[in-house]
Amino acid sequence: MSRTTRTIAIAAAAFAAALTPARAASEADFKTAYAAADTAEKEAGALRNQWTTTEAALATARKAAEAGNFDQAVAQAKEAEALARASIFQATSEKEAWKALEIK
Repeated sequence: MSRTTRTIAIAAAAFAAALTPARAASEADFKTAYAAADTAEKEAGALRNQWTTTEAALATARKAAEAGNFDQAVAQAKEAEALARASIFQATSEKEAWKALEIK
């Protein structure tokens, strides 16, 4: 993982942690958070820039929800969404950034 990618992933995880609710999460909270993460992951897929860490966070969220631990499930879904958004940012910013490195 490159330094920039690692920095983006850390920032995304910190952002997701800041969004963790103070009250106990419900199944509805999980479904909302998971849907947002899944939508962002599909957008990243359309840009051909899905991260394996996002897939792992989504899987962990599903497992936590199946076990009835909705606090952890929501936190993991929000982390997955943040990671997916970071991968979208990476894909869109690098789409044009390579031109600055082109030898002329």
